Amino acid sequence: MAIIMNDDITLNTDTPTPSTEKEQFEQAALHYHEFPRPGKISVTPIKQLANQRDLALAYSPGVAVPCLEIQRDPSLAAKYTARSNLVGVITNGTAVLGLGNIGPLASKPVMEGKGVLFKKFAGIDVFDIEIAQNDPDKFIEAVASLEPTFGGINLEDIKAPECFKIERELRKRMNIPVFHDDQHGTSIIVAAAMLNALIITNKKIEDIKIICSGAGAAAISCLDIICALGVNKNNIYVSDSRGIISTTRENLDETKQRYARETTATTIEELMDDVDMFLGLSMPGTLTEDMVRRMAKDPIIFALANPTPEIMPEIAHAVRPDVIMATGRSDYPNQVNNALCFPYIFRGALDVGATTVNEEMKVACVRAIAAMAHVEATPISNIKNVESTPSFGRDYLIPGPLEPNLIIEIASAVAKAAMDSGVATLPIADMKAYRQRLSEFVYNSAFVMKPIFARAKADPKRIVYCEGEDRDVLLAVQVVVDEQLAYPILVGRPSVIENNITKLALRLKDGENITIVNVDDDPRYNDYWKGYYEKNKRTGVSIELARRDVRRKTSLIGALLVENGDADGMICGTFGHYQLHLKYVSRVINKKEGINDFYAMNAVLMQDRNIFIADTYIHEDPTAEQLAEMTVLATEQLRRFSITPRVALVSHSNFGTSDRASAVKMRKVHQLLTEMNVDFEFDGEMQGDAALDEHIRANDLPSSNLKGSANLLILPTLDASNIAFNLLKTATGSASIGPILLGASKPVHILTPSATARRVVNMTALAVTEAQDLENKQQ
Repeated sequence: MAIIMNDDITLNTDTPTPSTEKEQFEQAALHYHEFPRPGKISVTPIKQLANQRDLALAYSPGVAVPCLEIQRDPSLAAKYTARSNLVGVITNGTAVLGLGNIGPLASKPVMEGKGVLFKKFAGIDVFDIEIAQNDPDKFIEAVASLEPTFGGINLEDIKAPECFKIERELRKRMNIPVFHDDQHGTSIIVAAAMLNALIITNKKIEDIKIICSGAGAAAISCLDIICALGVNKNNIYVSDSRGIISTTRENLDETKQRYARETTATTIEELMDDVDMFLGLSMPGTLTEDMVRRMAKDPIIFALANPTPEIMPEIAHAVRPDVIMATGRSDYPNQVNNALCFPYIFRGALDVGATTVNEEMKVACVRAIAAMAHVEATPISNIKNVESTPSFGRDYLIPGPLEPNLIIEIASAVAKAAMDSGVATLPIADMKAYRQRLSEFVYNSAFVMKPIFARAKADPKRIVYCEGEDRDVLLAVQVVVDEQLAYPILVGRPSVIENNITKLALRLKDGENITIVNVDDDPRYNDYWKGYYEKNKRTGVSIELARRDVRRKTSLIGALLVENGDADGMICGTFGHYQLHLKYVSRVINKKEGINDFYAMNAVLMQDRNIFIADTYIHEDPTAEQLAEMTVLATEQLRRFSITPRVALVSHSNFGTSDRASAVKMRKVHQLLTEMNVDFEFDGEMQGDAALDEHIRANDLPSSNLKGSANLLILPTLDASNIAFNLLKTATGSASIGPILLGASKPVHILTPSATARRVVNMTALAVTEAQDLENKQQ
């Protein structure tokens, strides 16, 4: 059974093979949480502790200095501690999404997961705190006492109506943002989607009639915010588990009383005639086909029960083709996903030292999200695929949760609203510079592969795997099939491949979700070896050698499949030497027009930055001209990841401090790139620390045109590049991408025997996007 890990896929050999896809997924979830270390989070020091002086500065006696400064001026805690970037995710486990009242300990995996999202999406540190206390007053006391620790509090999975009182009282007592995400996260996304749906349907917000199924924390918060935006409360009818909330109902809490109406109706079915919008935060099956049929023209249905909505989109569309649908699911358009907002609201609030998250900040978030749907989605490459780029419309009311510019637009809008409303204690003087800083976080995000995956899924291509019998390749291919990233073609012996599929308990079937190319009996064999011979007969390839190699060299077979149009891209190299694979690839696949050579680049995906390094595998001692050509090719790949290239030409020398051959060579690369008038930032030659730390660079060469930390390192030799890559990857425990083959005219990548199954998946997605761009260019 395939279990996806952080950077690998491991096989569970201690437990019985699960018989169903659901059981496989459940087992995968358990392994994900257990290995390589239990849980999903850790606390990592950000300062060195390498010698006695560091110890003296970090603890006694040095630590006393900032302590006394903070005692004198408490606002300095933001300067000398991590508090201003630390959020408490706090729960008592009484209303865990989809699981109910499972208690604080059982809810801990959910809270750790929330911490992961905060860190990955917005760079915010989290302590998750699970409190064994159901009494709201005692819970309030416990949380309020934690104010010195945190810059903000994210309340999570607390049942209604207690959650309303808890948030209200904590906001009164605490001088930091307190935000109950179950309420406000959902409501902000719903409100943004509603505003855009009204634009499409040309309906006025003050006139629309709304039925809301559900009266929990999220539902009430949704109603509050859409009323703040202009919906007439008298046009809203709300139903809970007992039916319509009317003024004749008894024992209503304050939140439900706000939406009680004078009506004799007891069910939503009685009120569905000419309803403009249905908002569902209740249970599956609440909305029937007949109810949808009776709704007004261009009905808006937000069916947000998870995992099964109040009505399935395909059923609603069958009844009313003019319907606009949103759900909480990722497999349908218009997913209402809290991850669209909560990390970025806190990012903006923390960055200005906000004392609360007020209505102005929430409305600013709503309008920022709504506006982003009207803007062209962030391009994934410099060749635009118009058909696969989402644009504003019925199926694109809100941006996707992986849109990289969310942090830029939402955090800056929230920060500005906090300043304008007077709750910011650390106002930002230069918003343009702040937005630039947020953009740098996007480029350094460990989610660098996400836009690549999104593009690959939109238009999968045929990718051939030359080592089709390999265990890790097969595990990767199962993920590729499940994620619908590509149409896999496996080269190998069918009996061996199928036997390994059975041993690994995979769901791969030749002719259904994979294609097997039989190396012993392929009908294209004669055409392939003859074509290979004709192309290489004057480079030492005889007829007999061509016949033999096209039967047994799987990298050669894969390259011929791509070259002859029987595959769109290729992955090879999971065993054997890199240069051997490159030999067969180069005999079949041409270089790009105007390019003189092939090059290899790897990327290390670190917690706080992504670093690309070249040339890691091909040229032992490249010339300055080769390095300049390689640099241009490498920057094109960085842009494919939506990363703005910042190039450092790395050497042992710093801006002319040495005249050794390697330093002179890197100096010449700078000259060549200058003469080429390239459209990216670069500088060098410079030492490695100067490449990654602009403060060092500023001291050595204040006039340098390279700003920030370099994300592409060009090194003088293969030894330097390969050693730097492997040391950096291993020392930081980071995931990696590559090797990425540069200069080929077709999407071909040669991996290494150390490549994990996860890396094979990553490179598959990359190859698919390259195939898409090549297809667009040819068209």
